[in-house]
Amino acid sequence: MAGADEAGGASARPRRADAVRNQQTLLAAAAAVFVDSGVDAPIREIAKRAGVGMGTIYRHFPTRADLVVAVYRHQVEACAEAGPALLAEEESPFTALERWVDLFVDFLVTKHGLADALRSDSGGFEALHAYFLDRLVPVCGQLLDAAVGAGEAGPGVEPYELMRGVGNLCVGRDDDPRYDPRRLVELLLRGLRP
Repeated sequence: MAGADEAGGASARPRRADAVRNQQTLLAAAAAVFVDSGVDAPIREIAKRAGVGMGTIYRHFPTRADLVVAVYRHQVEACAEAGPALLAEEESPFTALERWVDLFVDFLVTKHGLADALRSDSGGFEALHAYFLDRLVPVCGQLLDAAVGAGEAGPGVEPYELMRGVGNLCVGRDDDPRYDPRRLVELLLRGLRP
């Protein structure tokens, strides 16, 4: 029996890796749909973009709140991992910062409906916000420090301050289709230049 369990465990690992990849694909598709259509977008739209059936989504995420929270965490991790990668691949630390802020704006647009999706769980929302700050403020700080160190940004701006400013510019995007926060975020970033 132990041998059967070991064999089952060994054969289950590749399926688990595939399942994780499939879930990541699903979360990326859901994030893209949320950016385009908001967190209330139909599940069938997410399923279509991910190339899966609606049952697959409900099997992984029984409620919309479960899906929104998973997308939120997925995007926090993607933003956190992107910072060092952008610094390594871009010739200019300021360009890395600009590209990271662009990813951050996508994340913020998706995050906008999070509070509504978690209406009944304010403690859960607060825990997610703390997770967001713990993961992203240091990444933003690393990018800012690199830009300042290269003489591409002036000193004195705190990472939280920059993230909060970008966040404030993103508020209201849902309410007014004529408003494009990216234009104002670009102006904000220009203001960091020495």
